[in-house]
Amino acid sequence: MKTLYLMRHAKSSWSFDELSDKQRPLNDRGRDDAPLMGEALAKRSIRLDLLVSSPAVRAMSTAALVAHELEYPADKIEVIEAIYEATVPDLLTVVRELPDEAESVLLVGHNNTLTEFANLLSPSSIPDMPTAAIVCLKFGTDQWARVDRANAEYYFFDKPKNQ
Repeated sequence: MKTLYLMRHAKSSWSFDELSDKQRPLNDRGRDDAPLMGEALAKRSIRLDLLVSSPAVRAMSTAALVAHELEYPADKIEVIEAIYEATVPDLLTVVRELPDEAESVLLVGHNNTLTEFANLLSPSSIPDMPTAAIVCLKFGTDQWARVDRANAEYYFFDKPKNQ
């Protein structure tokens, strides 16, 4: 069985006009919400085999803050360029190319694509994902290449306002 956690990066700052979109950092709320959601995952006794992130600063910062709460080594976060500005088919390719030895994976990415991707795979409807929201799906397969809605099970949708 494969478990996929899809997380939208935490709230980013728009205060730095000189920065590119990719370079935007988290704002204060984002720096609070990311570890809060990491704590929420830790309370569920979640252990990750792999954490992958968009290369955008706000996504990598979110991933690092969540990793800290889960005692996942920050230097083991895998940055995947294709997650940034990804389409739904791009994200499907990323997931289907994950290493099969990883049973439990957290992917940190961006909306609107992330919500659309969650709805592609989930047998249950996923509402628009606010910043730092997490969707958990489990798949009845031992190969990421076979991940599909047909073998998916919806487990939970969580967001900072629930904490």
